[in-house]
Amino acid sequence: MQATELWVTRLFNNYLAGAGNACLKLVGMHAQRRPWVNYVCMEIMVTLIIMAVFALLRPRLSATNPGKFQHIFEIIYDFMNGEADEQVGPEGHRYLAFFGTIFIFVLFANLIGIVPGFESPTMVPAVPLGCALATLAYYNFVGIQANGIFKYLAHFAGPIWWMAPLMIPIEIVSHLARPLSLTLRLYANMYAGEQVTMVFLSLTLFGVPAIFMGLHVFVSLLQAYIFMLLTMLYVAGAVAHEEH
Repeated sequence: MQATELWVTRLFNNYLAGAGNACLKLVGMHAQRRPWVNYVCMEIMVTLIIMAVFALLRPRLSATNPGKFQHIFEIIYDFMNGEADEQVGPEGHRYLAFFGTIFIFVLFANLIGIVPGFESPTMVPAVPLGCALATLAYYNFVGIQANGIFKYLAHFAGPIWWMAPLMIPIEIVSHLARPLSLTLRLYANMYAGEQVTMVFLSLTLFGVPAIFMGLHVFVSLLQAYIFMLLTMLYVAGAVAHEEH
């Protein structure tokens, strides 16, 4: 069991231990007395919060009289759509659903750490790694979808056929390094930010912690944007046609 169990994790372990052990058995792991860990519970909380936000937003959508809530998400949508067009090209809007999903999940997972009693799940390596592997799978999938499997795999061989023995290992290592880079960047920044905030919260109650909580918000936004931007660049490279 983890050193410090959050109150949410305690509730899961007290009342949903059976469900947790059932999930562990599905992946071939042994049952445990307290199977739930903090970062998994925080991911579930983030998902529920996102679902609640959009459940509240949907009935308030209006073309003639949009409210402030709708304006906020329209700004976010316009920003992501503009970035997708700039990074991927005219077809960028086709992949906007994944870009938006990864951005909003990472952003909410980062920001939940400033709420008392919660912690950012992205400060645990497994969570950024999961997002990075999803990105790896997605951009390879859309690359195959856009170019066909043989033409897509031919990109790994380089522009000249006789360079293939050299280029293929380099390309494979390059692609495998991408999820590692995404994981380390997000994990290291969020872990450092969380630790700094907690240290200053334990030292003083007024003034100084607010500054570092503001910094935490800025870092959360920045890291979510960088994760989304790199995802866009990977998709752009995967779906690019040979003539481009």
